Amino acid sequence: MDTLKVGLIQQSNSVDSTENINKLVKNIKECAAKGAQLIVLQELHNGLYFCQTEEVNTFDLGETIPGPSTERFGALAKELGVVLVLSLFEKRAPGLYHNTAVVIEKDGSIAGKYRKMHIPDDPAYYEKFYFTPGDLGFQPIQTSVGKLGVLVCWDQWYPEAARLMALAGAELLIYPTAIGWESSDKEDEKTRQKDAWVISQRGHAVHNGLNVIAVNRIGHEDDPSGQTKGIQFWGNSFVAGPQGEIIVQASNDQEENIVVDIDMKRSEQVRRWWPFLRDRRIDAYGNLTKRFID
Repeated sequence: MDTLKVGLIQQSNSVDSTENINKLVKNIKECAAKGAQLIVLQELHNGLYFCQTEEVNTFDLGETIPGPSTERFGALAKELGVVLVLSLFEKRAPGLYHNTAVVIEKDGSIAGKYRKMHIPDDPAYYEKFYFTPGDLGFQPIQTSVGKLGVLVCWDQWYPEAARLMALAGAELLIYPTAIGWESSDKEDEKTRQKDAWVISQRGHAVHNGLNVIAVNRIGHEDDPSGQTKGIQFWGNSFVAGPQGEIIVQASNDQEENIVVDIDMKRSEQVRRWWPFLRDRRIDAYGNLTKRFID
């Protein structure tokens, strides 16, 4: 495939999951109508970002894979003939839950899944309470539109994750995301955080000679505990090319459906110009498996 048409859905969510899913269905259909072959949704797209608090009853939101979401979105993928990247709260077993991305093939089947490997535990992002770290490793998912290196949100800060996906043959790096500003952040700090988020992922594109797709949510979501004033998700969903160039970028405050053409042949050419994989000193990297070098 020389050119891949990709849809990015950046939307705000409410407490009503039915409303959120209906809006997603509408947006997916809109992207498909514009020719999108691959459509990427944001992290935990069915509801609010619930990790602002630690609440036992929230585990009731978890679902099996296969389950209701994969069935509904699978039927939609088959109807439209598109590949979908979902992000779900997976109930694997009683008391065992994951933050899981699922890739749905255009025939409606599950092409594969990835369980989020890096789990944050920061103010307003208490994910360790809910999510067990992934155990599927960094394995790309083969689809009719290519080999997809799907990672999730906090994974985007780790060059090791992107590199391992690239070494395993990923043709794209994809990051469903839910990230924003905490209420106490000052304006200059907000700018630094958002810029660092973009720069890090553009770096993954450059280091690995791959296109990168990042899809974030937007809108304000309250902190149910009242300990903070909630999170303002900063949007800015984007696609970067294999030299880190921004191909398209959404706003930080609007719901947007973006459909963009990605040159799938460019990665090969860039890797010939910049042969970073060739010049890696794999004989000298053993200490990367250590937590710290004393």
